[in-house]
Amino acid sequence: MNLITTLILFPLAIAVLTFLIRNDKIRGAIVTIGAACIALLAVLVTVTYFQNGITFSYQGEEAISYLIMVLEVLIAGYVITIGIRDKKYIVSVFSIIQTPLILWFELARGHEIEVAKDMVYDKLSGIMVLIVGIIGSLICIYAVGYMRDYHHHHKEYAERKSFFLSVLFLFLSAMFGLVLSNNMTWLYFCWEITSLCSFLLIGYTKTEEAKRNSYRALAINLGGGVAFAFAIVFIGIHYKTLELSVLTSMQPEAAVMIPVFLLALAALTKSAQFPFSSWLLGAMVAPTPSSALLHSATMVKAGVYLIIRLAPLLGNSPVGIAVTGIGCVTFLLSSLAAVTQSDGKKILAYSTVANLGLIVICASIGSQEALWAAILLIIFHASSKSLMFLCVGSIEHQIGSRDVEDMAVLAEVSRKLNLFMFIGIAGMFLAPFGMLISKWVAMKAFIDSKHILSVVVIAYGSAVTLFYWAKWMGKLVSGSNKKQKNDHKLSIHEEIPITIHAILVIVSCFAFPFISDYALIPYLTELFGKDAVIPIGTSDVNLMIMMLAMLIIIPISFIPIYKKDKRRIVPIYMAGENTGDNETFYGGLGEKRKATMRNWYLTEYFDSKKMLYIGNIIAVLILVLGIILLIGGLAK
Repeated sequence: MNLITTLILFPLAIAVLTFLIRNDKIRGAIVTIGAACIALLAVLVTVTYFQNGITFSYQGEEAISYLIMVLEVLIAGYVITIGIRDKKYIVSVFSIIQTPLILWFELARGHEIEVAKDMVYDKLSGIMVLIVGIIGSLICIYAVGYMRDYHHHHKEYAERKSFFLSVLFLFLSAMFGLVLSNNMTWLYFCWEITSLCSFLLIGYTKTEEAKRNSYRALAINLGGGVAFAFAIVFIGIHYKTLELSVLTSMQPEAAVMIPVFLLALAALTKSAQFPFSSWLLGAMVAPTPSSALLHSATMVKAGVYLIIRLAPLLGNSPVGIAVTGIGCVTFLLSSLAAVTQSDGKKILAYSTVANLGLIVICASIGSQEALWAAILLIIFHASSKSLMFLCVGSIEHQIGSRDVEDMAVLAEVSRKLNLFMFIGIAGMFLAPFGMLISKWVAMKAFIDSKHILSVVVIAYGSAVTLFYWAKWMGKLVSGSNKKQKNDHKLSIHEEIPITIHAILVIVSCFAFPFISDYALIPYLTELFGKDAVIPIGTSDVNLMIMMLAMLIIIPISFIPIYKKDKRRIVPIYMAGENTGDNETFYGGLGEKRKATMRNWYLTEYFDSKKMLYIGNIIAVLILVLGIILLIGGLAK
């Protein structure tokens, strides 16, 4: 219990300390040591509690609830004030609705409801703790080096590194509280803190675009918070409970599905599903560490985490059907939109929305197989996508661009970054990396559950992801034959986190059978009350491990052959006479011409604005249909 409390509060202490210290070297040391301690704490909590789990309540539970209420009032006061000041009245309206509602409920009704388990650490929350603790800490360390280069390249922005780094740690504290809280009022409080952190980081540069996008993110997430608040009030008044575990153990009768729908709506906003995805796409204006931490690896996973918790009540219910439909639309159309992008961060943003959609489909179907795939998707997506965000941030500083078309020169500038980016992309779509394993199982789960639409969506959506990842990978490979002209050194704060991320992507592929045996199977067995089995056979697992081993062994085996190779290296053929540098050739009239290769982006077919417009309309119609079905169930 004390260990879990420390895990939640320690990042908060580092946040305060980081904010107060202005000296770069001292602050950098505190961030590095603090982040390393958080990662170790996450591992220590896992070693201590993972096998048997733990549930507990605090003796001063009522005092903690009153403290949270005070903090909620302060946050609401801040949001209402800035909303009025900047004429963003919608955020003020949402705060005026939800905060007084929660305060009234807690003071009038909530204090009478006994909560037996304020905190729950089980295998699902344990996985989330490791993701937040390890990946989140690595991103915080990376941010020290990145922000130094960021302000070197962007002197037009006011330097507020202490603020930026402190908000990252505040976010880690809130995420630990979110995934460990079983008391829904506490979970709601942490939920709102993550929304506030996102707002603060997106608006870091204080440009008009940053302000506009930060308010959009805040408005959408606060809208989800309103739904969350109404769900808490409904559950508390009608069922006399505030425990998430009690709600998810109920029978999916019509009245129970009202708060489930509201909670699912909040989860859809947080995980940036259609029609709420615009906030995450706009969040890419923020410095890259916040994109990696909040908007790819962890915060958006809070939404899918909640849907996984609600999975026993979803399935073929009206709410489950609506959530599955929205996940399908989001996965397919976001994948198509990603094809048209050449900006690295935009590709990562659209693919993040798409993959969150796939996780939502798996979680809302609610079968053991589908949940197995959903949880693995969270693990593999967090590690691979975070690695790519960090790489794109450093690439932008190295070559002055994050456009994929400019990355053919990356091998000349930094072969390490070129390799790490390659590993990150491979982790998203190549066999035998984890995302492909998860999609394989998801496809099987959809077929077994007779969700034909989901089968079609994952088939076509996955084919599209192959298209845009292969284009990016092709650009990285296209320059690999060139000599390294400039050895741009990465700062140690950037290189170490990126290297560890790359190792995690590879190790997770070997580790997934152990993750399945020691985490997923026991969790799903307990959740469904019947034995769960690994959805893929032992022969499939062995084949994947052999494939991964070959990826490592085969290149190494060529080293002695390469050293004794007597072959003459000739210039690349360029449909003209190569000048000898593999970069230029003599054209038909004898003039020197630069050899260029450019990918096809299909903008005339899958324009991103068109995909978003169509997706939003369909998603709204699905939500309306879900509400109609829910009302129809209540009327029976």
